Amino acid sequence: MTKLPAIGKPVSRLEGRLKVTGSAKYAGEYPAEELLYGYVVNSTITKGKITIIDTSDAKKHDGVIEIFTHENRPSTAWFDFQYADMDAPPGTVFKPLKDNDIKYNGQPIALVVAQSFEMARYAATQIKVAYKEEKFETDLQANLSRARKPKKGLASLLKPPPPKPTGNFETAYTASFVKSEGEFSHGTEHHNPMEMFATTVIYEGSGKLKIYDKTQGTINSQMYVANVFGLKMKNVQVIAPFVGGAFGSGLRPQYQLFMAVMASLALKRNVRVTLDRAQMFTFGHRPPTLQTTRFGADKDGNVNAIYQKAVGETSRFEDYVEIVVNWAGMLYPASNTLLEHELIPLDVYSPLDMRAPGGSTGMHAVEVTMDDLAYQLNIDPVELRLINYSQKDKSSDKEYSSKELRECYLQGAQKFGWSQRNPQPRSMKRGSKLVGYGMATGIWDANRLMARVNAVMTSDGKVEIKSAVTDIGTGTLTIMTQIASDELGLPLDSITFSYAESQMPFAPIQGGSFTTATVGPAVKAACRALNKKIFNKARKLQDSLLSEVNFDEVIFSDGFIYVKSKDELKYSVKDVLTLSNIKEIKTTNTAMPNPLTYGKKAKAVHSAVFVEVEVDEELGIIEVRRAVTAVAAGKIINPKTAESQILGGMIWGISKTLHEETILDNQFGKYMNTNFAEYHIPVHADIHDLDVIFVKEEDNFVNDLGVKGVGEIGVVGMPPAIANAIFHATGKRVNELPIHFDKLL
Repeated sequence: MTKLPAIGKPVSRLEGRLKVTGSAKYAGEYPAEELLYGYVVNSTITKGKITIIDTSDAKKHDGVIEIFTHENRPSTAWFDFQYADMDAPPGTVFKPLKDNDIKYNGQPIALVVAQSFEMARYAATQIKVAYKEEKFETDLQANLSRARKPKKGLASLLKPPPPKPTGNFETAYTASFVKSEGEFSHGTEHHNPMEMFATTVIYEGSGKLKIYDKTQGTINSQMYVANVFGLKMKNVQVIAPFVGGAFGSGLRPQYQLFMAVMASLALKRNVRVTLDRAQMFTFGHRPPTLQTTRFGADKDGNVNAIYQKAVGETSRFEDYVEIVVNWAGMLYPASNTLLEHELIPLDVYSPLDMRAPGGSTGMHAVEVTMDDLAYQLNIDPVELRLINYSQKDKSSDKEYSSKELRECYLQGAQKFGWSQRNPQPRSMKRGSKLVGYGMATGIWDANRLMARVNAVMTSDGKVEIKSAVTDIGTGTLTIMTQIASDELGLPLDSITFSYAESQMPFAPIQGGSFTTATVGPAVKAACRALNKKIFNKARKLQDSLLSEVNFDEVIFSDGFIYVKSKDELKYSVKDVLTLSNIKEIKTTNTAMPNPLTYGKKAKAVHSAVFVEVEVDEELGIIEVRRAVTAVAAGKIINPKTAESQILGGMIWGISKTLHEETILDNQFGKYMNTNFAEYHIPVHADIHDLDVIFVKEEDNFVNDLGVKGVGEIGVVGMPPAIANAIFHATGKRVNELPIHFDKLL
């Protein structure tokens, strides 16, 4: 019997029709009886204290039910102890309405609850607030003298500090045949998913809540609500089946969740709180970061000295860190390294993971510096990376579980036509446009955590798989159904994957490109356990054809149990349940990395990115005309959704390099372009030909499925590849992102 696999097929998203027809409901769209609406009021100063908050005029309007401030907020459990969510960095978590202290510009200071959103929003304009302002600091560049090492905490498990120095960097660098040094920076970026943050709370009485929340982790929001408001976990149900983008902004509970739950419990009513677009700039962001690199190499191109330092922004109350400087040592086997990462606490909200946090920042500096070495050595940039290729992560001294990066370079270069490149800067033109070719390497961790999955088969042969995991638009629903289909030997339409509900079996927050590698093996384990139970029932049937057969000798396919190589020996799964008088059969299973062996190898996903740009010689206008990304990410469950992830990352890489930046006016400590008119992101006219190659990569170590994540890797290599292409086109290095035309004039 030949089993036709579901894994590897380009299956369209199972929820796609619901989304494109508008049938999918998001957190701010669920109906509720006698629903009240909340509108948040934000501070207009950056630091200081509220001296007066007068809500009397606002309360006079018909339809205004209540206005909550620090003066009348209900008591909460968290004000008696320190609480941190799954993604909390070291420090003290921000507590909305705790007191009259203002810690950052845009801080929530009140919630107006009314019978309509419009009335709540209007009444919010009637609140009068007086402040006592204090001196603040929001300028990263002006506060370099206050840089310090990050505090250690649980976050260090997934975000390790820089590796210890090796060799003697200064001596090796001084003696190097060629040297490259650079200073790099990028501005603040905000996530800005299409769906704005919203929470709908259904009050069910007796401390029971049903919450529809925009989140990347239903259990994380459940933990937050239960701990903050002193509720039993079982009485807090968080649901988030559809998430209109998040990119990391939903990893931590945002303040609209606190506000909505607080109001619902206090008023014993159903309450919805939705943030507007400007308020989406009042929490979390990719932090502005300054970097310095110094790389040295011998005359043959062997990189022998690597120095990289990053200085990033954090809030006064938490130490948010990214993995910025660890990547060079993971890629290039230099014997002399010195890597440093420091933070500067400022009067801003804590930064927050944004797609490829740290990786897209650090690899920009690394790969532009490598490109500069290649030009100095007169060695092709691809060849330089092959000269410095290693199957080992030098920083941890561990072999990679798999690494097909060499094939990424070769296949990507061939697909792109890299051999047509004239290596001389400013040598290639197309009409009035300078043409540039650039390339860069991408790398991202291939992590895996623990997850549980429940599987139930009913007598009609249908199976329901349950997991609390969310699907933030990555295709999780579809690929988990494919994994179950493969293991159970059932068609996709016989399987229902139920997900994104906190009372389902545990799954961590969806982020870090570890969801498929974490939840997928749990789905596989549960389905395999279900098959074993069905097989054992079949063996016990009277005159069973399987009585002398072991489980490893059978295969499940098309709803039947077949004996391998003996197609005539088979049982219908439905018949087994019917003859066994079983209405349903179920199992719950856990999958996690083996703590004894998992750390013995380095694990990463790799890419090679090739970009062509055109730069108008007179106007300096930059266009990315085409790009190819070759990715080695283990087994690809669904090429269609995986390609979509890489393409989305490539587009974001273009956005990060050429468009995206939140402008902070340090005179006011305020972001000035909190809208889509002035916070620039690419439109269709900015995006041209993008190609994705998935290089074949076998990896039996990372997890049972051999899969690695693809959510982040599409972003990582794009900024340096574009920057390198701009240099090739113009002969000018621009290390400050975003790169605008004025920097080329």
